[in-house]
Order: sequence, then C-alpha cells, then structure tokens
Amino acid sequence: MAGPLVFDWDFARDRSLAIAGFLALSLGAHAVCLYLFQIVYPPTVALLPAPVRLSLITPESEEGRTLLRWVEAEDPALASRTQRPPGLTAFIPPKLEHIPSYIAREPRLKPLPPLAADLSIPSAQPPGPVPITHPRAAQKIGLIPTQVTFSEEIEKLGAPLLPSLKFNASAKEAPQALNFRIAISGRGEILYAFPVNSSGDPALDEQAQIRLALCRFPRSPTDSDQNLVWGTATVEWGNDVIYPRSTTTSSPTP
Repeated sequence: MAGPLVFDWDFARDRSLAIAGFLALSLGAHAVCLYLFQIVYPPTVALLPAPVRLSLITPESEEGRTLLRWVEAEDPALASRTQRPPGLTAFIPPKLEHIPSYIAREPRLKPLPPLAADLSIPSAQPPGPVPITHPRAAQKIGLIPTQVTFSEEIEKLGAPLLPSLKFNASAKEAPQALNFRIAISGRGEILYAFPVNSSGDPALDEQAQIRLALCRFPRSPTDSDQNLVWGTATVEWGNDVIYPRSTTTSSPTP
C-alpha cells in the first residue's frame, strides 16, 4: 500500500476563485467612482487666462522720445567703444597717383669694384671720427584744461557759459571720463544732473556736478520750466587737476 505524498498536488481552486472575486470587486469600485465623479458631480469651470497686453514705445510722444534717448545713452555697446567727439568728421585720405622716385631723379650708380681684390686682413679698429650723439630734449606738455562736451540735443541750445573751477583730487590715480544725464529748462538752467558712472574719485564727481549746476545756456523763447531738454554731458579731465602730495614719514634714528 502506497504512503501519503510529501507535497500536496491538488489544484487550488479556492485561491483562483478568490483572486477572480477581488478583480471583479475592484472593477465594480472603479465603475462606481467613475460614475460619481464624472456624471453626478458637475465638472469644474476652467478660467481662461488674462489677455496679453503689449505696450509699444514710439517716438510719437514726448515720454517715448525721452525714454528712447535714455535707452540710447545707457547702451553698453556705446559706452564700451571709443566715440568721436561731436562734430568731428571722419578722416578721408586724398587720392594720390603713385609716382616712382626714379622718374623725377635719376639714381646714382655705384662705382665698379677694382679688378684686383684686396686679400689683406682688415683692421679691427679702423681710424675715423667718433660719432657723438646728443640726447633730444623732452617736449614740454602745455596745460590741457578739463573740458565738458554735451550731446546733440544740448548743443542746439547754443554755447554754454561754464564757470572756472579748480578740481582737487583726493587720490593719485588718473580719473576716468565722467558722464551725466542732465535736464535743461527754458531759462537755460540745468535742473537735473544724474551721474551715469563714476570717475573713480568721489571728490571729483561732486566738483564736476557743482560745475554743471553753475552752467548756463541761452534763454529759450518759451521761457518755461515745463519743457525740459534732456541730454548727456561728458567731463573729460585734463592735466589741470590738482593731486594730493605724498607725505613721507622717516623713522627716528636711535
């Protein structure tokens, strides 16, 4: 008589029916949730995005022209390159016809060498005059005053009256060119002077702003402060700037 087997090889029908029941229950739950959230409850209202607004800056208005001038003055490409002074035309070289030198002057021919060559050893110190070279005197640089140049809009008002003012620097470094954004009234006064950059010395910046505030232009026929003329002013430093003297302190000897 055969004994019982180690493993139970009967087909597990109860487990298969349980899995099928769970799948059917999950499918029914999904169908009920779909019916509740898609049919019973009303769908949410989708809000449309706000319409896009676009503002154009055109030179048709005074505010637009002022903003466009300011953008042009603040252009980093213009500030990083060398600009010509206003009113300076480009140098155009003249068209010249090439004339060879041998046409105007006949070249001088060298004499023929002698037929008998000198085979002796030349002297290491041949007799002759000693060349004397005199050092050239250094050219003196004259006084170059500090200049203030204005943009094209400001130059149309006429020649300005700039006060004479001495500039005293607080550092020994050479200052950089200083730019201002200025506004001129109908009476020829500079009402606003906003510094665009710094010369590297706060003392020179303040003195240049004071000089611009004392500058006067010819009066406009309108004589009104409402019509402001905006432009730029550039202060180019000369060699009339007074720099501080260096004070050297020597330590006492014991």
